[in-house]
Amino acid sequence: MPDTVTPPTSTTPDLEALRLLDDRLRWLSAWTIHNANHVRPSPDGLKVGGHQASCASITAIMAALYFHALGPNDRVAVKPHAGPVLHAIHYLLGNQSLEQLEAFRGLGGAQSYPSRTKDRIPVDFSTGSVGLGVAITAFESLVQDYMIAHGMVQPSDTGRMVALLGDAELDEGNIYECLIEASKHDIRNCWWIVDYNRQSLDATTADRMFSRFDEIFASCGWRVVTLKHGKLMEAAFSESGGAQLRDWIDACGNADYAALTYLGGGAWRERLARDLGEPVAPLLAARDDDALQALMTNLAGHDMESLVEAFDAANDEVPTLFIAYTVKGYGLPFAGHKDNHAGLMNPGQIAALRERLGIAEGSEWEPWAGLGDNAAAAARAAVEGSRIVRAKRERVWNVAEVPAIPVPSGDEQSTQAAFGRILLDLSRIGGALADRIVTTSPDVTVSTNLGAWVNQRGLFRRQELADVFAAAKIPSAQKWSGGVAGQHVELGIAENNLFLMLAALGLAGDLFGDRLFPIGTVYDPFIARGLDALNYACYQDARFLLVATPSGLTLGPEGGAHQSINPPLIALGQPGLRHYEPAFADELSLLMEEAFRLMQREDGESVYLRLTTRTIRQVERADETWKAGAIAGGYWLRPPADGVEAALVYSGALAPEALAAWEALRDDVPGLGLLAVTSPDLLHRGWSARTAGRWRGQGAAQSHVETLLAPLAPGAGLVTLLDGAPAALSWLGGVRGHRVSPLGVDRFGQTGTLDDLYRTYRLDVDAIVEAAAELFLG
Repeated sequence: MPDTVTPPTSTTPDLEALRLLDDRLRWLSAWTIHNANHVRPSPDGLKVGGHQASCASITAIMAALYFHALGPNDRVAVKPHAGPVLHAIHYLLGNQSLEQLEAFRGLGGAQSYPSRTKDRIPVDFSTGSVGLGVAITAFESLVQDYMIAHGMVQPSDTGRMVALLGDAELDEGNIYECLIEASKHDIRNCWWIVDYNRQSLDATTADRMFSRFDEIFASCGWRVVTLKHGKLMEAAFSESGGAQLRDWIDACGNADYAALTYLGGGAWRERLARDLGEPVAPLLAARDDDALQALMTNLAGHDMESLVEAFDAANDEVPTLFIAYTVKGYGLPFAGHKDNHAGLMNPGQIAALRERLGIAEGSEWEPWAGLGDNAAAAARAAVEGSRIVRAKRERVWNVAEVPAIPVPSGDEQSTQAAFGRILLDLSRIGGALADRIVTTSPDVTVSTNLGAWVNQRGLFRRQELADVFAAAKIPSAQKWSGGVAGQHVELGIAENNLFLMLAALGLAGDLFGDRLFPIGTVYDPFIARGLDALNYACYQDARFLLVATPSGLTLGPEGGAHQSINPPLIALGQPGLRHYEPAFADELSLLMEEAFRLMQREDGESVYLRLTTRTIRQVERADETWKAGAIAGGYWLRPPADGVEAALVYSGALAPEALAAWEALRDDVPGLGLLAVTSPDLLHRGWSARTAGRWRGQGAAQSHVETLLAPLAPGAGLVTLLDGAPAALSWLGGVRGHRVSPLGVDRFGQTGTLDDLYRTYRLDVDAIVEAAAELFLG
């Protein structure tokens, strides 16, 4: 749980101490990167990298936040390239070790970009894929409101969701998808702070667009606070010629300002004298070149007093965009240079910076090196007064017992329909699990069979939302009212937002102390639209259940654009996400139970279910021995005879074709096996882990797939079959050297009846029998 921290004894900040901490963060972040690239041995000779310039532009902002503005319930997403600054902050707080800093970007050391799961310091949100760490804070603010509304967080424990972002991140489209959704849900307690250094990786950023951001955010209900001129500038504006100087600064293009910053005081003097002439002569004459450089780079994003005033003034729930003008590389020798993004100070330059700060050689890692006793004491006091959480929060596991989920009745049913009925049954049963389920969907709630659940549990809204159609007595199957007790979050058609919402819900236990069970539904082919956000959610070990339906060619007449091919391959390559593809309702019930267990288990993960709208006849079970195999990834629906030369292997919706082909072939191939693969992903994982274990000299226990295939003859043939990319199953031949005839979908789909489509794409019974004949009948 969070450490108890002592709040500051005074609300009046020690601005000088905060300025010292700004310098300290700039030095420690720069030295950490320098040590990794120039001091630490490099056996492979590769550049380690780091972003000294990107760190330097945001150190004042982070000093003002972490050592003054942030409280213990605030959560922060730090821009990826400012990771070393975050490590420096926790080094001063005593949370980060010297060994971790010395191993920055090395195996087991401090991470390149902030990581919830890999870093040892508290990290609220992983960042790295630009834009996503920003957008998730808006969704997390919505989750916080959900937790408060459902009594899981006390209103007194409310915090802000804060994102620190580089201005180039505002080019990312997911920012605006998120902004629209956040406006629909009337989010609050969210700050986005833009490090507006006007430089991206390749060049300075465009001038024209940034003036539009005020309008875009304001139209979505955000307050926009522009922090441009520091206190030195504001004072100069009151001097003779100051008004002209202010107008010139405000009109100066980004590239010009960056270039003049790099060139220094003399260049500023020449340019201002040429452009403004006599009116600014007294102002220029009153300052030497160093003082003029200090004035012209005194942007508010580096001015501690301006930052503290702005943060203190925004002491309410209004979502706020702070645009803080900064200089990329501020205080470093390449400040303003357009190539400084990945630039590194050479040993001579870092030595000059060390000397300027009064740090003795050999004392580079000392937290307060170069400071006098009084200054060091003031800086320490500011650090000790910080109210942020000082240690990693313990994760919440096993909060709800998973009940046995009844199998929906019916001789014929689809997995999608069974899913809806299972959720409805859970809603009626109630209990800790049902009360913690939160569903969400990008405008496909009805068509993915969540409608009955929403009828029972309602939409989540901070303000009451009446069902206008019901009030008007207009018949409708969907009786959706909204309010604070609702358990469904309806989203617009933006799959990226779906996965960010799932990530935010899936981190509720870590961030707020009580775990939720998020379930998101989406059409299977459109997983690819939000794949970056899905990977991002898994990377920080958010836990959720993704239900993708309908899937494959089995969607039928609706057509190729809505038919999926490669999601099983996506699942094979996605860490932290277990893919299951059940064919029958009893498999689905079992695997949903397992999913709810996995979501709250320390060694668990998120789960992806690939379901279909096809109604198929259910199978009769002689006993329950199949269940363990189904959870592990596969079981023999029709067990093979020992030493048999052949087996059919299927996954998901094509179970009827596989069964019919087995019936057609079993007389010709006595002992023919029929293997039901519920998870190609899990089988492949186990096989890979077994191989890796042998390489490491670990135990020789067989993987589940090796055990499954053991009864077959060494040269047996496998016909693999699924409604997706055939490579998702064809790898099975490599487990024991079996021959494989892979059937699946490797072209874009078409409209048509299932009979037509299965015949066209060689998924029908005739195709299976023909493949079997070629493979093992000769």
